Amino acid sequence: MSRSHTPKTPSTARIEPGPGQESVWDYPRPPRVEETGEHVVVTLGGAVVAETSHALRVLETSHPPVYYLPRSSFAAGALHPAPGASLCEFKGQAAYADVSAGGVVAAAAAWFYRTPWAGFEVLADHVALYPGAMDSCTVDGETVTAQEGDFYGGWITSRVVGPFKGAPGTLGW
Repeated sequence: MSRSHTPKTPSTARIEPGPGQESVWDYPRPPRVEETGEHVVVTLGGAVVAETSHALRVLETSHPPVYYLPRSSFAAGALHPAPGASLCEFKGQAAYADVSAGGVVAAAAAWFYRTPWAGFEVLADHVALYPGAMDSCTVDGETVTAQEGDFYGGWITSRVVGPFKGAPGTLGW
């Protein structure tokens, strides 16, 4: 059964999706993982660091999708272990990676789950990226807009409507 959610802030209202669009307020909590055949290309330092048509989208209430790319879709040497870790209440312990290409290093701009928790095992061997730390991320040729804030890492395309959690003042949504 699907539940529709609405933002808890009275000054914001759920944007009604148009044809071919999704509202992030219709995404579930806990999140859902789905395969996508969309063509995803990520560039940094003027070079392609990842390209795939086998990404996964994690969909969670109020958040733009987070794209997880197969580790095998990254260029050789693009990912380097970075310090730090975080805990997702659904997916488990995340580790971080620096992303580098073309002489540019995006520190701790990628994360992954070595051993995802039950229900999210499919994320093993996949890596997510903060799109705002890259030169560009495209989905089926459309340039992604990064979700505001530096915590969630959602990818905004014309396919999704909000309002989106992440900007200042939205933490309590």
